Amino acid sequence: MAAFSCGHATAAILGGVQFAVRVLCGRWFMLFASTMIMSMSGGAYIFGAYSKALKASLQYDQDTLNTISFSKNIGISLGIVSGLINEVTPPWVVLLAGAAMNLAGYLLVHHAVSKPAAAARPPAVWLMCFYIFLGAISQTFASTGSLVTSVKNFPNDRGIVLGMLLGYAGFSGAIFTQLYRAFGSGGEDGATLLLILAWLPTVVSLLFCFTVRVIPRISSSTAATAMGLADQERKGVLGFLRVSVLIGIYLLILNVMEVKVPRLSTHVYHITNTLLLFVLVVGPLIIVVKQEYHQITYNKLPPPPATPSSSSAPSSSSSLQQDVSAMGDQEMNYSVLQALCSKHMLLLFITTACGIGGIMTVVDNMSQIGQSVGHSQRTISMLVSLVSLSNYAGRVLAGLGSDYVVECYKLPRPLVLTMTLLLAFFGHLLIALGLRDGLYVASLIMGFCLGSIWTVLFAVVSEVFGLKHFSTLYNLSTLASPVGSYVLSVQVAGRMYDHEAQRQGHLWQDLACVGVQCFRASFEIIAGVTLLGMVVSLVMTWRTRAFYHARFSDAGGGGVAITAVVTIDKNIKQQEGLADQNKTLATSQSLSIC
Repeated sequence: MAAFSCGHATAAILGGVQFAVRVLCGRWFMLFASTMIMSMSGGAYIFGAYSKALKASLQYDQDTLNTISFSKNIGISLGIVSGLINEVTPPWVVLLAGAAMNLAGYLLVHHAVSKPAAAARPPAVWLMCFYIFLGAISQTFASTGSLVTSVKNFPNDRGIVLGMLLGYAGFSGAIFTQLYRAFGSGGEDGATLLLILAWLPTVVSLLFCFTVRVIPRISSSTAATAMGLADQERKGVLGFLRVSVLIGIYLLILNVMEVKVPRLSTHVYHITNTLLLFVLVVGPLIIVVKQEYHQITYNKLPPPPATPSSSSAPSSSSSLQQDVSAMGDQEMNYSVLQALCSKHMLLLFITTACGIGGIMTVVDNMSQIGQSVGHSQRTISMLVSLVSLSNYAGRVLAGLGSDYVVECYKLPRPLVLTMTLLLAFFGHLLIALGLRDGLYVASLIMGFCLGSIWTVLFAVVSEVFGLKHFSTLYNLSTLASPVGSYVLSVQVAGRMYDHEAQRQGHLWQDLACVGVQCFRASFEIIAGVTLLGMVVSLVMTWRTRAFYHARFSDAGGGGVAITAVVTIDKNIKQQEGLADQNKTLATSQSLSIC
């Protein structure tokens, strides 16, 4: 008996080890690794949280600071570099390269703003621009390596996967600011935040770089089993999405509590919140284990007995799939040169430059805007966190909302872009008014519009120009961001801010401007430019109205494809579901165990 028990224990241990190895090598753990990497890939979006440290330590004026910020925006927009590298190398090469650039870039910036180094000999402006550029472009390497690979591993749920991972990148800035509050020195030391940005994303990328790889899905023996796995896979992906929504809500509650109950803002309070946040971030590991267990359960099921009627299923399924394929072939696929020379790309470029340029001016100057109306550095870091959280909400809601508008009402997707720019217009006017508490609302509006514009823009590019060269075209479309940011942030907001600071007599003190007049005129101009972008997007909406109506009408497009897929599913389930009762019983038992 003892030997028998020992043998059972050994078998159980070996089985547990085998299952653990399966989990660590599976697609679901790969998706979890991608969420971890993406949640650390938003360091470039919290420039406003440490820009005051740059300005104070290196004695920069606002024009110089905005020039450094412009180099950051260039780095964010050069995703084409990581995309081309990812075409010829495995994802771990891209992730390792991004980790190295992230560590080098932000560590050099941290060294430059630390007090002993800054007092000895501050680096030249062009060198600081290069440091910031290096840290920002590393973000594109992290997102390309994890996001593209995840879409290849979950092609049937690519829309949900894209929205979820972009959402993680959206609230990553809020995660960094939460860590900053917990482990920073009193909330006023921007150098501490730079140190966190240097080592934490690097460590996460190094931990998971070899986990992120293309893992083909194991084929099933029967169509019914394949459908069961597909349904279970959709549930798992939606589970990841729900966890990300829960994290976003939790971070939002933390920010609201800090505003409404400031006495809670203690060191112990922030450390406790950070530990709870860590539990939520690693929470999808439960989904990973459950999904791998369900896949084992499905693979162990015996195949159902063959039925005479099952022979007709492939022909029906294949005819419907041919119809879907024929509809997909009707999609116009532009070459890169054709797309760049088209009027549609010009309209999108102007719209993006006007919209993103104005929003990035707010994000990059958040520290100075908050300081001008009397906010502390701790409050400013919280405002940056609000931008990050609403950025996540914009990415998720704009994707779902634009799909609803297009599929249900057959309206052009650029119309959502128009409505987003209208909302941004009111946000800029709110900042121009200089209302101290209005900056909280403006931060939420700017973050939401930032996430919304990027999501809708990428969707429009994929639909209007096709998917054949999408990886190149969507990266090229982001080049409008640094153009608009340079004009509006450096040439407009930066120069006007410095002029007002000189008029107040702060040129040789803190180089700071105080009062509503610091940004009023510049944001009135930015509001006008945003209104121009909204008009241009309306032109794009008018030009594409026939295209979207034809593409998503009941006679063709996405609606028919969805109907065809549903019909295939119903045929398979009707013809094989009755002969597979054992499978259903075994699956329900496995669900109860989990």
